[in-house]
Amino acid sequence: MEIRNIAIIAHVDHGKTTLVDALLKQGGAFEAHEQVGELIMDSNDQERERGITIYAKNTSIQYKDCKINIVDTPGHADFGSEVERILRTVDCVLLVVDAQEGPMPQTKFVLKKSLQLGLKPIVVINKIDKPAARPLAVVDMVFDLFVTLGANDAQLDFPYIFAIAREGVAKAKLDDTSTNLNPLFELVMKHVAPAEQNVAAPFRMQPSSLGYDNYV
Repeated sequence: MEIRNIAIIAHVDHGKTTLVDALLKQGGAFEAHEQVGELIMDSNDQERERGITIYAKNTSIQYKDCKINIVDTPGHADFGSEVERILRTVDCVLLVVDAQEGPMPQTKFVLKKSLQLGLKPIVVINKIDKPAARPLAVVDMVFDLFVTLGANDAQLDFPYIFAIAREGVAKAKLDDTSTNLNPLFELVMKHVAPAEQNVAAPFRMQPSSLGYDNYV
């Protein structure tokens, strides 16, 4: 089975966790009878109370014959170290940008770290249903940000897609008719190389604690 490892990065409130929710729902992570709420990945009490992502969390979904590992990362600058740590463990990132606000300070921070590590981001222009959305202009703004941050030619040739994460819809072009996230899944399959695997090697793992516990 092929495996692809991706992280979702963005400025706060640009729709990372909502996009993960939609990917999980379409990826068959839940049974038809299950009652699924919003911000599924924000399971920590503080995250629920404050409505933000604090800890990076991973999940996986099945798409066709591929397993896609997804890491949801914090959007606040206060938790930038958490984002940096995760970027070293994935093969690609989905950079989510609000179609109205465009790139924001934390967008610049997480993108800079991704480019420095040699990653080639996929850009997701989210919330294209906003009344003041300007998706094509935001694509140009993101390109300018790539240039400013010193992206190489391969990174500058980034693929991008439009989305309404809240509705679970992605479009390769604004005038496309789409009712699901298949265009985004297909873009990931095309752009992200399968992770290297050596099934003959002995099993090894490195545990990592993401949460603090007074009793541990």
